[in-house]
Amino acid sequence: MGKQMTEMLKGTLEGIVLAILSDRAAYGYEITTRLRDEGFTDIAEGTVYALLIRIEQRGLVDVEKVPSEKGPPRKVFSLNAQGRDVLEEFWGTWDFLAERLAHLRGGTADAAQATHASPAVHESHDDESEGA
Repeated sequence: MGKQMTEMLKGTLEGIVLAILSDRAAYGYEITTRLRDEGFTDIAEGTVYALLIRIEQRGLVDVEKVPSEKGPPRKVFSLNAQGRDVLEEFWGTWDFLAERLAHLRGGTADAAQATHASPAVHESHDDESEGA
């Protein structure tokens, strides 16, 4: 994976994982497998587990320890209301960026909107974009 892809994934992986959890609850290995099935083959398992710890600490997921056939109990993550709000904001931001990138590339806004329809309106957050 190239450096540019790595950097872009750093900014979107949280939203991607929240989107996976919006389908159903899952434990870390299931999330990593789903990412690989979706084509994100170079994401290290440790990266996913570190992200899961962060989103748990931020209160975006509920965690249930479920007995495992092998080894210690598994932590099963499920998206809660706060996580759904953050995911909705992610999709709104994604739509905002995709529309503008499509325009810069010479495409149309319709192509960008086809990626994910969202009623969310993007608001500028200067403090979040300073490092970008």
